[in-house]
Amino acid sequence: MNIRSLTRGDGVVIGAAVLLFIASFLKFYSIDGYNLDQNAWDDLGTGLGLYVGGVIGAALIVVNRSLPQPRKVVGLDLGTVGAAFTVLVAWSLFWTLVDVPTGGSAAAGLILGFIASLVLAGAAIATPLVPALQAALIPAPKPVAPQPYGAQPPGGYGYPGAGAPQQPSYGTPPQQAQAGQPFGQPQPQPAPAPAADFSPFWFAVPVARPLFAEDGSQAPIAELAPGTWYLAVEQRGPALVAQTQDGRRGVLQDTSGIQRG
Repeated sequence: MNIRSLTRGDGVVIGAAVLLFIASFLKFYSIDGYNLDQNAWDDLGTGLGLYVGGVIGAALIVVNRSLPQPRKVVGLDLGTVGAAFTVLVAWSLFWTLVDVPTGGSAAAGLILGFIASLVLAGAAIATPLVPALQAALIPAPKPVAPQPYGAQPPGGYGYPGAGAPQQPSYGTPPQQAQAGQPFGQPQPQPAPAPAADFSPFWFAVPVARPLFAEDGSQAPIAELAPGTWYLAVEQRGPALVAQTQDGRRGVLQDTSGIQRG
């Protein structure tokens, strides 16, 4: 599970579910002339069927969003099932609020529970439709300035700022590279530099995407995960050559929606 894939709408869902659970312990009804201290848990159909049902719906939505791929149970998407739960709970609490017994009035537990369920259902339905609710709940950290091609950032790879030994950058003068080498000994040849108009940069992917081998085979060698910064070291048409945290290089074929550092 990856919490960085959660959106602002998911944050509203989580907050409303917590409020709904708290409301279940508050006074449900007040009856004129009686000192009635009854909450939703005095009737399991209300406590487990409505209040906890809304919490379960929120949990299904959040879990489904956190997984790399949406999950289905008996052909039904978990997120859709969770949204249906939240709508049913809001609908039931609305009529419970309207149909208060004669001589009684709704107390804090019922009123707050209905408001929380209404917000919960609204967020579950509106998140896929409203761009403002689709923004990341936890923004990816900003990277430091890109390092020269072949060099590691000062703080370690995959998250700008953590420590790792510096690597020599390309472009070292041949005289320095050959200093101290015996005459006639073969000198190491540097790898070809990328195109002159390309500058290495940090990037993050919006969803998990495969990284393919540089030889053109279609067998993935790694998977890039959202919320982690990777270094693009070369561009090949619309694709990027990227390097993983453990030093593996591969081709990212789908570069749509990537976030540049």
